[in-house]
Amino acid sequence: MKIINYLSRIIVGLTFLFSGTVKAIDPSGFSYKLQDYFSAFHMGFLGELSMVLAITMCTIEFIAGFSVLFNIRFKQGIIAVMLLMTFFTALTFVIALTNPVSDCGCFGDAVHLTNVQTLLKNIILLIPAVWLFLKRDTIAVRTGTVRSWSLIAITTLLFLVFIFYNLRYLPVIDFLPYKTGTHIPDKMIVPSGMPTDKYETTFIYEKNGEQKEFNLQNYPANDTSWKFIDQKSVLVSRGYTPPIHDFVLTSLENEDLTGEVLSNPGYVMLMISKKIDEADPALLKTGFETGQAIKGDSVDFYILTASTTNEIRNISNGLQFLLVDETTLKTMIRSNPGYILLKNGTILHKWSWANLPGKEELSEILNIKTN
Repeated sequence: MKIINYLSRIIVGLTFLFSGTVKAIDPSGFSYKLQDYFSAFHMGFLGELSMVLAITMCTIEFIAGFSVLFNIRFKQGIIAVMLLMTFFTALTFVIALTNPVSDCGCFGDAVHLTNVQTLLKNIILLIPAVWLFLKRDTIAVRTGTVRSWSLIAITTLLFLVFIFYNLRYLPVIDFLPYKTGTHIPDKMIVPSGMPTDKYETTFIYEKNGEQKEFNLQNYPANDTSWKFIDQKSVLVSRGYTPPIHDFVLTSLENEDLTGEVLSNPGYVMLMISKKIDEADPALLKTGFETGQAIKGDSVDFYILTASTTNEIRNISNGLQFLLVDETTLKTMIRSNPGYILLKNGTILHKWSWANLPGKEELSEILNIKTN
């Protein structure tokens, strides 16, 4: 009995600790995933609460796992686990049937699971969780009330500090395709022999006022009595998708500058602001001043954004703006604004607005002289 209890605590505790930790490493990514869920279930009005909910949920997950694993306020911990497991198992059952989003996000960007895999994971995890819940009164209390609550409080505080550190200074571990050291062009290549997307195409024809669907094998190509109405293509199976598949940089004049930026043998500094109107004006000003200070013969400076052209044209600072898909910008860096330093298409450095080097320090990094 004790062995079963112990193994169950390890399985449940470590799973919840891991799940909470990887979400805390990238809280912005988890909030984006929640926004996807809200949109899929027509609950977009909750979008503004996504960050608060992300922080709250990953903290509860981590503390519940900590409680169960180390037998500190175990009863409260296992009750929290069961409440979460009951809700998320029911949710993943619906998601597995409807498939509104492709990845559950239960382990952040560290581990990607399909919706069916997530459901199976939850069902398997329910077994030790239910066992512990039923045996919660038989498991001996490890610490006194004051000491145990103090440990929970201190752990929660430290965990929240960890979350806000990652929010301010970028994730301590970058699970995304645009991590430091990545050669972007290599991540955009589809290796030979990899499967491609497969579609099933049907044709709609009409005859004597009646419409009928045909496929490629039986459509009435030579029967003129049938009138073509429409055709539909449905994705049957998705092929290989390279880690970076949507990196396109377009000028305000609609010129594709992706190749020019990625093949530049010199330094290229990218200032990334997914939505300019959502960024702090003071932080934007600092970025603009930095760009004006370092741009020149040895450094190219671009501002990447998904803002509208009209919004961009209202900013007159002499810097070059490039239009990029908003999802791509969110994937590139979890900061608004954030900064990426490239050379020959390779990511050399990434900074958030909070740890962007000063002009002199940045000039030393770029080996250029300050005025």
